[in-house]
Amino acid sequence: MCYKIQLLKYTSLKQLLYECISEFLSINTENIKNRYIEGKRIPLHKDRNNNKILYTSSVALQVLDSQNRKAMELAKAIAFHLSATSGDVFNVEIVPPGWIHFELTDSALGTWLQSLAVGKGEVGSGEMGREFHPTPPTLPMPNLLFPVQYAHARCCSLVLLAHREGLIQLREPLASSSPIWSVISPNPIPWLNCNGRLRLNHPDERRLISKLVGMVDNKECPNVRSSVKWEKAALNLSQAFENFWCNCRIWGEVKIVSPEVAQARLGLLMATQSVLKFVLEENLGIFAPLEL
Repeated sequence: MCYKIQLLKYTSLKQLLYECISEFLSINTENIKNRYIEGKRIPLHKDRNNNKILYTSSVALQVLDSQNRKAMELAKAIAFHLSATSGDVFNVEIVPPGWIHFELTDSALGTWLQSLAVGKGEVGSGEMGREFHPTPPTLPMPNLLFPVQYAHARCCSLVLLAHREGLIQLREPLASSSPIWSVISPNPIPWLNCNGRLRLNHPDERRLISKLVGMVDNKECPNVRSSVKWEKAALNLSQAFENFWCNCRIWGEVKIVSPEVAQARLGLLMATQSVLKFVLEENLGIFAPLEL
């Protein structure tokens, strides 16, 4: 299985890891499939450190007794399998007594952001970017979500401004009332520098990316999405956007001196808009405005 291709299919990074670990367990362990795979109960948690996208799993300790020396052997076998099949996506590390750390590579993070920004990810089984049919709001006071709607509209207006000023070139940017960004230039967006490292390293850039990853994970993983407080999650994402916009400039000196950084930040705006739109319409049942 080519997991770089799977990365484009499974917008949720957590879902992709489930797929990788499940494949190994179903082939290499006994009586594990029904308990862990079919029930989607593989222990996997995203680290709160915003500086990197890191997941930790205790699956080896859960499958085998933690006092059994074979727990480390199983963890090493899983790590070897992941490194062999998806080493370009995750860097894998084993920590005694059997924890497994999966850190997303910068290259894979760029691929993930690109797919999210231009609407090629399959959030909600391919529903990302589909036509919106309003449903009755489930919240008693939808106006409380105005900051989320504002953040969505602000993302749209900033991307369109960048198009008008020639910083990016879009194909028919106003052709739809529900924009799916089709970027002509630069394509792909310059997420990585010449050394293959992500250009987006400001703390507020990293925090926003981490929020996007967590939001998509929550949407895609059935074992957590029913318990998510979507109003709070959406407000937290909109606040992360506000912090990013206040502290990470796109125009002025940045546009002149570091146009690739400006374009990468615009790509992050597109990715944020796509997630905000989906959460507003699908989880909260309210309209995602293009402008206010």
